[in-house]
Amino acid sequence: MTPAKLAEAVLAAARVLFSERGLDPAALPASTTVERPRNPEHGDYASTIALQLAKKVGVQPRELATGIADHLGRAPGVKSVEIAGPGFLNIRLDTASAGQLARVVVQAGREYGHSDRLAGRRINLEFVSANPTGPVHIGGARWAALGDALARLLRATGADVGTEYYVNDAGAQIDRFARSLHAAAGGRPVPEDGYAGAYIQEIADEISKEHPDADEATFRAEGVARMLREIRSSLAEFGVPFDLFFRESDLHSRGELEVALARLREQGHVYDAEGAIWLRTTDFGDDKDRVLRKSDEEWTYFAADCAYYLDKRERGFDRLVMLLGADHHGYIGRMLAMAACFGDDPDQTLEIRIGQLVNLVKGGEPLRMSKRAGTVLTIEDLVEAIGVDAARYALARFSFDSPIDIDVDLWTRSTRDNPVYYVQYVAARTASVARNAAEVGLTRGEVDDFRPELLGHEKEQDLLKALGDYPAIVATAAELREPHRVARYLEELAGAYHRFYDNCRILPVGDEPIGDLHRARLWLNDATRTVISNGLDLLGVSAPERM
Repeated sequence: MTPAKLAEAVLAAARVLFSERGLDPAALPASTTVERPRNPEHGDYASTIALQLAKKVGVQPRELATGIADHLGRAPGVKSVEIAGPGFLNIRLDTASAGQLARVVVQAGREYGHSDRLAGRRINLEFVSANPTGPVHIGGARWAALGDALARLLRATGADVGTEYYVNDAGAQIDRFARSLHAAAGGRPVPEDGYAGAYIQEIADEISKEHPDADEATFRAEGVARMLREIRSSLAEFGVPFDLFFRESDLHSRGELEVALARLREQGHVYDAEGAIWLRTTDFGDDKDRVLRKSDEEWTYFAADCAYYLDKRERGFDRLVMLLGADHHGYIGRMLAMAACFGDDPDQTLEIRIGQLVNLVKGGEPLRMSKRAGTVLTIEDLVEAIGVDAARYALARFSFDSPIDIDVDLWTRSTRDNPVYYVQYVAARTASVARNAAEVGLTRGEVDDFRPELLGHEKEQDLLKALGDYPAIVATAAELREPHRVARYLEELAGAYHRFYDNCRILPVGDEPIGDLHRARLWLNDATRTVISNGLDLLGVSAPERM
């Protein structure tokens, strides 16, 4: 029995009790959950439903819990229900019911852990969005790993997700980029406010070779095109595809800034002062009003932000999620206020996550210089140091707001203290067990021959409980936008499997005949392989069959 099925049984028992006692059915929730108690002696699962309902229906929690327990105790697969404290329900499953989870997982395969929790939501997820003026740096790599993992999580819970990279190809930073390339091509020092690094000279030389008489406009167009191709390639090699690379310049050329300005004027939040056009964001909590168009008639970056927001909303997205770097804290207030200026409820339509810095450390010392980019470490530097799998796992293993030191020595080590190795080793070991089982003629057999009641060993039960936690972990990680929950769960699951493997022999030894217990344990082994593979896939990390 899965935790979800048990939760349904708890709610069904509450419905029966309410019907018997004439209690108000409107007080019953549409769904409920069960949790694993911290102390295993308190049972397999616990429910607080009696505590949640008691005040609504005017019945003492323990009295309500007693009635629910009476009905729940008769449910198939429930061994016992005990009442603890003010009204907690401590539930124990019979061994066969608990063991059936192995079959459920194997038969569900890649779908195990998926749900429709966020079905009907259209979510636009924007991440990385580094300026096309240099390679993707290590901070951008963090957003790539987290953003792609989050997209996978949201899709696994039923959301319709569009992933997007915003290409800032208009404005002053592109002008500086073009001037830097032009100077490098002519053998001159780059401007003081320009871009440096070996990549600038490389791109300048390439453009000069194809366009010997290139002017600054040519360096601008060709430089951005080359840089964007490189960014796309770097991200693709990191396993991060995007549904759309959206160019800021298109907002300008299509007149979308004028459309956004007109919409904001209609809403009554635009005013003219000092020769400029302003948006009154202070009406919605911003610390100051923002200029949309300057007195020289140049559009501001914020005006493009307004147009981009409106564009996303008019493409049908009801929730816009943006993952931004640590230097964007001041951006949040103005963006939320802008959404309100359009007439939206920003709490419902806009979500901005700010990430912290990433350092690459080797031998206890931080690495700071890229061979090619000069001033920053790039995604390629990270991959070269520890590999794609380790990099993606390391970056997704921590919450957005935690600074990270990635220790090259740790993440390249083939030992159990390396988290990605520890988890991937279980993927490889479960695959190895399956291969070895096939060699000696051990198979899971037919579904009807599976004997889940044989999985009664403490370590088998612990592993089954860990497998049962996976769907709730996925749903919570998606709803809270916290992919690191999946990584930490996988490490706990890996530990449970290792303890099972060390205490419960799966394969027959010598001339020992193959029995039902061997087959039941092979189901449990293969269920673990399924969940480890599914979880790693959500993080964009491979589940190797051999290591």
